[in-house]
Amino acid sequence: MAAPAPGEPGAAASAVLDELARNFTYGAQGAGNGSLSGAWYRRNQIHLFGVLLAILGNLVISISLNIQKYSHLRLAQQEHPRPYFRSVLWWGGVILMALGETGNFVAYGVAPITLIAPLGCMSVTGSAITSVMFLRENLRASDLIGMTLALAGTYLLVNFAPNITQAISARTVQYYFVGWQFMIYMILEILVFCILLYFHKRKGMKHIVILLTLVALLASVTVISVKAVSGMITFSVTDKMQLTYPIFYIMCIIMIASCVFQVKLLNQATKLYNTATVVPVNHIFFTISAIIAGIIFYQEFLGAAFLTIFIYLFGCFLSFLGVVLVTRNREKEHLPQPYIDFGNVPGKQILDKIQPDSSGLSYGTLPDGSDSIKSPNEEKKGV
Repeated sequence: MAAPAPGEPGAAASAVLDELARNFTYGAQGAGNGSLSGAWYRRNQIHLFGVLLAILGNLVISISLNIQKYSHLRLAQQEHPRPYFRSVLWWGGVILMALGETGNFVAYGVAPITLIAPLGCMSVTGSAITSVMFLRENLRASDLIGMTLALAGTYLLVNFAPNITQAISARTVQYYFVGWQFMIYMILEILVFCILLYFHKRKGMKHIVILLTLVALLASVTVISVKAVSGMITFSVTDKMQLTYPIFYIMCIIMIASCVFQVKLLNQATKLYNTATVVPVNHIFFTISAIIAGIIFYQEFLGAAFLTIFIYLFGCFLSFLGVVLVTRNREKEHLPQPYIDFGNVPGKQILDKIQPDSSGLSYGTLPDGSDSIKSPNEEKKGV
């Protein structure tokens, strides 16, 4: 039976079914697009290299963070702690983090943003495993469920992300940079950023959504510039020198400036809210902003079928859910008590808290009444 012509009513439905058939072709003859198809591997070899770099880079970053945290804990237990920057273990964590970020940087140059950005969930899930080894934290049931969901989402992302392969040259970046889509996107982003910054600075609103939305808006610019810089370096190595074009240095400046302000806002969020809240929200906001940036600037979903986009978004949802489960209530398990509870000391009787309410007049003094804490001699006399 002949396929419908492009103008016929069944042409769109036929295209969707053909796309789905290609995505689920395992080992069949012809140009398959399934995860076990040899043709799929050959066509997506460079993308798989970027995926491998991103996953390994994020896992190395998770290890480096736990090593640095472990070095801080060891220094805190010493009688005369040294500065952390004199610790060999801390510097080992810094070097590992630099290697992980380098892997992510190269991955953006060889694979689409919409494929690399969601793989940040590997850093969060990997941190749950490495914290068990380095920090002796408990591996909870929610961690295992979250890791499973994150891995399932990653599998769908890798299989149904856009198969677009484009050489990022200086002329390509210049073309996208002056495109009307990006111009409209930047006008809207600057407008939203200025409104949120006004409420944050002038009105004193420090809600986590406002702070991390500002971070995400900057992150969308960061990933665009990172892919441009990494792509032009890759193009210079494999084909023709691109580092002599002014657009390369413009993108470098944008990349550095957006990273600096992004880190500054993220530090404010971590000071106001615990890590278990900041990490999942920041991952979700960052991934969404990066995907939108890749779609608008690099047009990575151009010509993709609706069903492919739907399964890709479902994979993103699974990875988001996995990150939330892994980070849920993790900080609350190790919260210190705000004051020393002397009521647990054997042989002692206490009627009030040693540290009263900070808003009261007696803050910083012992409670009134000589019978609040009895000495051993007084106890014997009472007997």
